[in-house]
Amino acid sequence: MSTDNLQPLSSLGPLQQQGGDAAAEDNPARRDYKEARRLFDKGEYVQAAMGFHNALRGFEEQGDRIGVANAADRLGDACFAREEYAMAMANFERSHAICVLEEDSFSQLSLNKKMVQCCRKLGQYSKALYLLDDMLEHYQLTRNPKGAVETLETLAELYVEQGEKEKAADAYRSAAGIHTHFKHARRAEELEQLAAQLEQD
Repeated sequence: MSTDNLQPLSSLGPLQQQGGDAAAEDNPARRDYKEARRLFDKGEYVQAAMGFHNALRGFEEQGDRIGVANAADRLGDACFAREEYAMAMANFERSHAICVLEEDSFSQLSLNKKMVQCCRKLGQYSKALYLLDDMLEHYQLTRNPKGAVETLETLAELYVEQGEKEKAADAYRSAAGIHTHFKHARRAEELEQLAAQLEQD
């Protein structure tokens, strides 16, 4: 997972919107969070992790559940960037639990993607498959073919990593079918070829 693509919880909103910059200056937890974001963007992941951890503790003390969710999410990003995958997973799961309480399905989806990457790094394939199934269901309910295709391709890669080539081929064919439906002939053909190659190996 590229750190360039890491995003804060989408629909919960950036912390500075909750009371403006003046409120952030008066709130030590928000100051820690803001500074940690700056450090993370510079690639200083150790210091960023410490900052997000301090922000997390501050938001806990304030009883700010949204702040905790954002800080845990970003602490997970910093841990992932440092290849501390189990710690990243724990933080993403904590943030996800709050998003479930907030009924924020889009932030749950964003966190599911990050947790799938952690699962792959940790070899937790059954958990990754469960998360991918949940993501596929979300994309079907929201009629998002692009998201469904991306998830099916990730699913296929996961099956390949497990040596389950037939299931991987099926996932690639399902993705190809969506591309065919939307007249993306070239990409559909590429995925069909990947499926055929897996069946020959």
